[in-house]
Amino acid sequence: MKNLKKLLEAHSTQASAPCRIDCGGTLDIKTFYYPLRYLSPCTFNVALDMKTRVQLLPHESGMVRVSSRSFQTEEHPSENAPFNSPLGLMFAVAAYFQVEGVHINIVSESPPSSGLGGSSTAAVALIAAFSMALHGRVSQEKTVLLAHAIEEAVAGVPCGLQDQLAAAYGGVHAWYWPSEPTEPPFKKLAVLTKKDHGPLAKRLLVAYCGVPHQSRDTNSKWVQQFVAGKVRSPWVEIVNATKAFVKAVRVKDWASAVHAMNKEVEIRRTMTPEVVDELGEALLEGALVHGCGARFTGAGGGGCLWALGEVADIEKLRSTWTHILSQREDARLLQAGVDSKGLEVT
Repeated sequence: MKNLKKLLEAHSTQASAPCRIDCGGTLDIKTFYYPLRYLSPCTFNVALDMKTRVQLLPHESGMVRVSSRSFQTEEHPSENAPFNSPLGLMFAVAAYFQVEGVHINIVSESPPSSGLGGSSTAAVALIAAFSMALHGRVSQEKTVLLAHAIEEAVAGVPCGLQDQLAAAYGGVHAWYWPSEPTEPPFKKLAVLTKKDHGPLAKRLLVAYCGVPHQSRDTNSKWVQQFVAGKVRSPWVEIVNATKAFVKAVRVKDWASAVHAMNKEVEIRRTMTPEVVDELGEALLEGALVHGCGARFTGAGGGGCLWALGEVADIEKLRSTWTHILSQREDARLLQAGVDSKGLEVT
């Protein structure tokens, strides 16, 4: 075990990473992208300037403490900390680095369990903070792959890679998945350049529905359906809709992007109607009325929805969504722009 107490007393380390909104999620899971490799599946995401910050502070030797405003603080001996608690992923990262005498303080600007990839983002930031504290360097690709590997190992279910990628690289990207295990684990395509991030932000809305999401439930259902051979052709349509969406956003053809986005959501809702509740359904219908696209983040089932459209249409939708969200406590629009930086360590 590496006792970090004295090291952190001399200099604390902190790292931050952005959460994301997405289209074409679930395609970043091997269960889907290997059988569908002939279609070159991809996942699109936008990193939001809603940061998750992780700070490493000195603590009692032999112990690891994790605190977050979103969860009850946990403290355990470093050698037998649980990985299945609400903060278990953070303890799993600490166990990988074999550290003790550390207090991991997490501050997230996104709501808890909001479907914005918050836990994966925290893991990316934590790995980067440990890497800098112990080795004085951080590799984006290694951080991404390690964060994903640890999360999938402790989750006990297949996990995608897009959350970690958005957290590390920021920006607006399409991520293409390999056809062979020997290929690189992802291919990055910058859909919009940094100068376009501000104009894009004016075409976006992000709404928190006031209830936490349970992505594992929906993802597990999609995986089970796909593995059993019961639902295959809709995923071909989802791949095609996602690629059409990426193509449209690249050339700033917002009408085509809206059409493809709504098509992707329609297919998923046919497979799993429970992916949005009554309030989420009202938000989706409001977007259609105003000529906008709208999609649940991640695997849905609570959390957030986001919308895309022309600036004038988005401003009209802002008023509609504000009214709909006022009907549920804690539901609200989130102030979110595009994060261009990705992972940062100090």
